[in-house]
Amino acid sequence: MSTPLVVIVGRPNVGKSTLFNRLTNTKDAIVDDESGVTRDRHYGICEWSGRAFQLIDTGGYVPNSPELFEVAIREQVEIALEEADAILFVTDGRDGMTPIDQEIGRMLHTASKPIIVLANKLDNPTMGLEAAEFWNLGIGDVFDISATHGRNIGDVLDNLFEKINFADFSEEEDTRLKISIVGRPNSGKSSLTNALLGVERSIVTNIAGTTRDSINSVLKYYGEEIILIDTAGLRKKTKVKENIEFYSNVRTLRAIANSDVVVVMIDAQFGIEKQDQKIIDEAIQRRKGIILAINKWDLLEKETNTARDFEQKSKDKLGSVNYIPMIFISALTKQRIFKVVDLAIEIENSRKTKISTSKLNEVLLPEIHKTPPPATKSGKEVKIKYITQVGEKYPIFLFFANEVKYVPDSYRRFLESLIRKHFGFNGVAITISLKNKNPEEEK
Repeated sequence: MSTPLVVIVGRPNVGKSTLFNRLTNTKDAIVDDESGVTRDRHYGICEWSGRAFQLIDTGGYVPNSPELFEVAIREQVEIALEEADAILFVTDGRDGMTPIDQEIGRMLHTASKPIIVLANKLDNPTMGLEAAEFWNLGIGDVFDISATHGRNIGDVLDNLFEKINFADFSEEEDTRLKISIVGRPNSGKSSLTNALLGVERSIVTNIAGTTRDSINSVLKYYGEEIILIDTAGLRKKTKVKENIEFYSNVRTLRAIANSDVVVVMIDAQFGIEKQDQKIIDEAIQRRKGIILAINKWDLLEKETNTARDFEQKSKDKLGSVNYIPMIFISALTKQRIFKVVDLAIEIENSRKTKISTSKLNEVLLPEIHKTPPPATKSGKEVKIKYITQVGEKYPIFLFFANEVKYVPDSYRRFLESLIRKHFGFNGVAITISLKNKNPEEEK
């Protein structure tokens, strides 16, 4: 069972972004008193009582066209109903129930999943009496809250955790390799899945967004079972462009979270674009294995250095993330498609590789001593004493030193490059963590 997904819905300017920030303990979402300031949909993790769920802030996007205002909100609710394991319906307790709140409530009435109604902006128990009318919606428990001050948020989470299902960790873990195939619409995700499986598992057309659902399929490969997660797509056409992006992002983010290796499909005719970079960044932040599959390579006119030039241009765009392997394929002609699977297996094996502490110190310390971290502003020398590897799901390297707070990010990148130089980890997102050798220095 994957990590549950909870979606925040509601009309604009009721405090959805503030609630998102409160639950995820971040300031990622833009917060402003002006209606409709959230332009990007936001995704995060909320942890409570030792468990976690994925959280989506749909934002209160207000389309340019006034007649699309309610259409946009309605589509967001429909998407939430389809995708979420539970829904937080945020209202403005000070305003009371509005016609749009009632319309959203009617839509949520059809849901067969948990819903909690939050009457926000009620900063004290006396104001909390204003929440009573929202019980008339008849769609779930009602809480009077203040997202800004955190009032009653703990009670909301306790209630929510009683309603959603979490994986039973006492059950045997599914150790099969899970590969998610992600990318922009019409980049060839479903075509690759179908080509690997040898069957028309997904609907494929030239129209962006034709995959009906995020589909998990089992690929039997040399006697081993591999889970393929095909993503994105729309169940229905939406009228608001931003909702299409939101829908695709929800699918993509869930697929990345639930996979071991992420295959990012790149259309060779367009190269790496901004949306691709966002997907890659998400996979890196979640410390997944990553492959760039350059699809539709058969459609490009080739010269002697076409592949090399494409690869160099792509690496220039990716900057310091230069460890991601690139493979040129055609899902249509099946050119090199199984090399993608071979590479995914290789990367997953690398993610599980453990380098002994003695080997790490023997190989890395001499190079670190040649190029030590820069001294502190007061001139104090920063010395790395020893290195060890931890982490079960992906590699984490601990560097024990003094005065670690003065070690710049550029030197962390240097340490990562040293590890990759000597030990590989091709396509593997790794974590570099510096720890003070003396616990007293942490204070």
